[in-house]
Amino acid sequence: MSAIPDPEKADNINVRANSSSSASDKADRVVRPQSAGSDVDSAWKFLQSVGPVDENEVNSVNLSSLRRRVDWRIVPLMFCCYTLQFLDKVIYNYAAVMGLPKDLNFSTKANDFSNIATYLFVGLLCFEIPNIYFLQVFPCAKWLGLNVTLWGIATACGAAAHNYQTLLVSRVFLGIFEATIGPSLMLISSQWYTKSEQAPRFSFWYLGLGIGQILGGAISYGFQHMTAGASLSGWRTMFVTLGCITVAVGLCVIFFLPDTPMQAKWLSNVEKIALLKHVSVNQTGISSKKFRFKEIVEAVLDPQIWLLLLAVVLLSVSSGVVTTYSATLIRNLKYSPKQAALMNMPSGAVSIFFTLMVGYGIRHGSHRWAWIVACIIPAIIGGALMSFLPTTNRSGILAGIYLVNAVVAPLAIFYNWTVANVAGATKRAFACAVISGSFSLGNIIGPQTFQARDAPDFRPAKLAVMGTQAGCALVTCLLFVYYVWMNRRRADKAKENEAAYQSPEVWANMTDRENPHFVYTY
Repeated sequence: MSAIPDPEKADNINVRANSSSSASDKADRVVRPQSAGSDVDSAWKFLQSVGPVDENEVNSVNLSSLRRRVDWRIVPLMFCCYTLQFLDKVIYNYAAVMGLPKDLNFSTKANDFSNIATYLFVGLLCFEIPNIYFLQVFPCAKWLGLNVTLWGIATACGAAAHNYQTLLVSRVFLGIFEATIGPSLMLISSQWYTKSEQAPRFSFWYLGLGIGQILGGAISYGFQHMTAGASLSGWRTMFVTLGCITVAVGLCVIFFLPDTPMQAKWLSNVEKIALLKHVSVNQTGISSKKFRFKEIVEAVLDPQIWLLLLAVVLLSVSSGVVTTYSATLIRNLKYSPKQAALMNMPSGAVSIFFTLMVGYGIRHGSHRWAWIVACIIPAIIGGALMSFLPTTNRSGILAGIYLVNAVVAPLAIFYNWTVANVAGATKRAFACAVISGSFSLGNIIGPQTFQARDAPDFRPAKLAVMGTQAGCALVTCLLFVYYVWMNRRRADKAKENEAAYQSPEVWANMTDRENPHFVYTY
């Protein structure tokens, strides 16, 4: 059997070489397709519209320097968006120990607190369906910026809540506007980098989750020092402040984040061509506004989509527990509300460590599936410590709560896996929305494992953390086996065409299944 090309080494290919030896090659001109039909990626249209460019000039572009410029221009904005989407969700967790349930007369028997946490993700999940269409027909970065601005408004409006129903409405709208964050960041990241370069960039903006955990604890601690006579209580002021900051970031995204590399005003045409050639080895395209319903059908019938969906749902059950109840679990260990806020901050440090570890590991060693399992093992150990240690062993239970946070890192890998292994503009937008939606589904299930009747130990919820993580590890291994099998089925074809990344098929709007040269990463 012929060797399977290593997809993680794809970015080492000389992306400026051409697969043919036509007269235009000898004339030192960049070869462009003359015709690929109307169903073609916008990057191909750009290459055709630029006009003749000296290939030597394109060859002279320093890709490392170009990549650093791209990093500094787009990754900080994506990082801010992801940090704030987590903060705007997790402040509800901290508000629980700041008097919110008492101020709004929550009923413990009716599980009011858990229900609001759940319905945020219901709103998020429901809006993923129309988001598939909006992501393809509207400029991606502008759509993201608009929704960031709107969810900032929804967060601030939560401060005006005076009972269960009014807070529920504001949190549902928060979920609706946050629905685009995962898919948008996935699609934007995939436009600028090769598959192996994507992993650390996903990790960098995904660090917002860990930073958000640390900042959330510090912010909550600070606002808890507001005096009782203040016109707004601490948690209400916290909602307004973070909401206003989110609106400011959303406006920055609208004005400063390019929708595609072709629209980056801070890149010359030569640099844009060099970048497009560099990422052409992905064979996933940049952007196409043509909606192809048949790609939705293909995605629904694609086993990898179902395996990714199941894995992320199982993973996200624990994420829902961490997001909503970590401060409550710590407070149940007989810590004061202020102490609980501060004691939750190391959870963010654990998240940051594992997120950086997997980003670096994938960039240099590939094997996404192995890094996912490596993060799940400490999370299972953490679930066991939480579940089986006596409540008198506060240090051991705290260690368990912190270790469970290792489970947040694999989500960045699943996001990266999705855009790396799914091609076709409509199919990829659908896959991103589905995977983001499955994250929401897991977060819907997670808080519901916490029932008021199980307080204060919440043992069933802690056991659910262990069970779902073990299930996620199993599904991840199945994904690995599936991708190896798919690559072996097309290994000979991939080898015959491995140098043909400049062929018209690279920029044609084909799915991973339609493209016989597509190689899956694992």
